[in-house]
Amino acid sequence: MLKQRVISALIAIVLLLLVLYQLPQPAARLVIALLFVAGAWEWSGFLAFSGTSGRLTYVVSIALLQVAAWWLVPGTIAYQTVLYIAVGWWLSALAWMFFYPTAIPKVVGWLCGVLVLLPAYVALDWLYSRSPSLLLFLLAIVWAADIGAYFAGKRFGRVKLAPSISPGKTWEGVVGGLLAVSVLATAYGVWGQTNLAVLLPFCLAIGLLSVVGDLTVSMFKRHAGIKDSGRLFPGHGGLLDRIDSVTAASTLFAAGVAVAGLT
Repeated sequence: MLKQRVISALIAIVLLLLVLYQLPQPAARLVIALLFVAGAWEWSGFLAFSGTSGRLTYVVSIALLQVAAWWLVPGTIAYQTVLYIAVGWWLSALAWMFFYPTAIPKVVGWLCGVLVLLPAYVALDWLYSRSPSLLLFLLAIVWAADIGAYFAGKRFGRVKLAPSISPGKTWEGVVGGLLAVSVLATAYGVWGQTNLAVLLPFCLAIGLLSVVGDLTVSMFKRHAGIKDSGRLFPGHGGLLDRIDSVTAASTLFAAGVAVAGLT
């Protein structure tokens, strides 16, 4: 299983680098948008639609909202507003986890999908337009947190993080993930001559919020009674299984860059 996960991850990274650094910017931005359309299809699987038409309606709704965001949110102030709303949502999602399991009406699940997918699309599109390397650094933070948590959890995991949502995750894994983020942030700060007193706490906050994104999507999957959001990546599950952490982390990262000029 680990070998399959590593091979899938390496292939995905190669494709990502090709998109970020080889495709013309309009084509790369379209790929980013289409990833979230695919994410909307997987999210629609959480909403107990009776048929394909309901799921397609949801996907089209998300796609139209993406077009609207692309058209209506070109300015920095508008971007900041979207990102502030998104960070507020993720903090609310964190509070929600303390009360789970709870009933999730379809309309609430529909709205939560918008709050998960749309701001993340706005954030990633804005980061890419500003600098592909900036977007890659965000992803590296999330990957470091995920990889560190995986291996630390496997080796030292004892205390469950959120057993009602994701029984396999542990506090030891969270600590391992944050240690990995610290190493990455320190290396990046030294290489880029960035103030570590600012960069390190910022990256740690990104790592922590990535955990919230992961658990939030897991919460909806558990409510829907499914293990993986899809089968797109062998050994990894669906697209949402790969970008759940990114959906939360991207909004705080983009807000930090847009508002405070961090990194």
